[in-house]
Amino acid sequence: MINIDGIEYLTATEAAELLGVKVTTLYAYASRGRIRSYRRGIKRERFYRRAEVEALLRVRPSAAGTDDTEHNLPRAETWIPYS
Repeated sequence: MINIDGIEYLTATEAAELLGVKVTTLYAYASRGRIRSYRRGIKRERFYRRAEVEALLRVRPSAAGTDDTEHNLPRAETWIPYS
């Protein structure tokens, strides 16, 4: 981890480890706009703000297999036609 102007940055390896994903997955997140990457100097190495990585950790998908009784939605299998 490096600190630039009071902001903590992680290398791609550090950010991927914190997220529990592979570095290639982290790059996919960045290319899809889920997280921003930053370049320092003329090198190709990318850095990620620690605060943004931690914010991404707080985004969780809904639990698989749970019913959405709060909105009374039918299960997708009952209304999505199969081709």
